[in-house]
Amino acid sequence: MATYQPDDGWDALGDPTRRAIVACLAERPRAVRELADELPISRPAVSQHLKVLKEAGLVTDRAVGTRRVYRLNPAGVAALRDQLETFWHRALDGYQDVAEQPTEETS
Repeated sequence: MATYQPDDGWDALGDPTRRAIVACLAERPRAVRELADELPISRPAVSQHLKVLKEAGLVTDRAVGTRRVYRLNPAGVAALRDQLETFWHRALDGYQDVAEQPTEETS
């Protein structure tokens, strides 16, 4: 069984500012300045949040001239989606098990 990883994507998304950054990057790739213009935080703060998201595998970056442009990492986002689908299927299976159990009135 896999152990909890501190750089896990779910942990990174626990912060509302990082979720807002991910929402912005879902629209299109952006530089730090562009993200800071959209959010009520400074450029250095945006950079720190991007560092956490990058360590969690949720964003990637590339140099474009003197700027770094950030985008969502499809593999990291897909991994979160796979985990959500697993949770969802387990929840549905559990619901089905409960729904199919005979009630006291019908037994």
